[in-house]
Amino acid sequence: MTKESSYTAKLPGPDGLYAYTSEEDAIWGELYGRQMKLLANMACREYLDGVKTLGLKPDKVPQLRDVNRRLNETTGFGVEGVPALIPPSRFYELLSQGKFPLATFLRRREHIDYIEEPDLFHEVFGHCPLLTNQSYANFVRHFGETAVRLGKGNSWHLFRIFWFTVEFGLINTPQGRRCFGAGIVSSPSETKAAMEGKACEFRPFDLLSVLRTPYRIDIVQPIYYVIDGFADLEAIVDQDIGGLIATAKSLGDFAPTFEAKAL
Repeated sequence: MTKESSYTAKLPGPDGLYAYTSEEDAIWGELYGRQMKLLANMACREYLDGVKTLGLKPDKVPQLRDVNRRLNETTGFGVEGVPALIPPSRFYELLSQGKFPLATFLRRREHIDYIEEPDLFHEVFGHCPLLTNQSYANFVRHFGETAVRLGKGNSWHLFRIFWFTVEFGLINTPQGRRCFGAGIVSSPSETKAAMEGKACEFRPFDLLSVLRTPYRIDIVQPIYYVIDGFADLEAIVDQDIGGLIATAKSLGDFAPTFEAKAL
C-alpha cells in the first residue's frame, strides 16, 4: 500500500461521471466476458447474484455512482473513489464507515492478465458483488471498525484476516467448494488454481491459524482458507481479535509455503 503506483487515478467530472475511453470499455468487456464464463460453476451463488444486482455488463466500464447507489439500496454499503494506493489507516477508516475504497483507473492492455496493484476491474468486479450480501457487508464494516480500534501496531496481522477472506476466501456450498474472494474471482489464473486445487492446500478457517499464515501478493496462492457460510465471517469479528493477535505474535508465523521474493 505504500509503493508508488504506475497508474494515475481518474477524477470525476462535474456530473460525477468518470470518462473512460472506448479502449477501456473494450478491456473491461474482455475481462468481464472471460471471467463470467469461467465463474459460472466456480463462484458461489451469492457472488453471481451480486453481479446481477449491481447490473454489471460487458459493454461499458461501470460508473462509481451507479455501483454506490445499488449497494446503498441493497445493504446500505457504499464505495468511494481513491488513488490506487492508500495508507492502511485510511483503508480501514473507509471500511468502518461502510465505504469500500475503489481505484478508479483500469489496467492497460499489457497488464490485462495480471496487475499487482488493484484496479477498477478488481475493485468493482471482484469486491462489489458480494457487498450486496448483508452478512458479508456487515463483516467488512465490522472488520474496519475493529482495525481502527486496534490501531497501527496490529495492521499487518489484521490484513491477513482480510487477505484470506475478502481477497482469497473460499466457501463450502451444497454444490461443493466455491470461490468468493476478489483476488480469485477477478483473476483467471487464480480461479483455476483455487478451484482445480492441483498445487495448493485448503484449510478450514481458523482465526488464530490465519493470523499466523504469511503470504505473498505476487504469486498464485499456495494456501486457501475455507468458510462454511457467510455468517461465519460475521462471527470472526465477535472474537477477541486483539488477544488472538497477541497470541499469534508470541507463537510466531507458520513456515512459509513459498519461496521468498527476490529483491
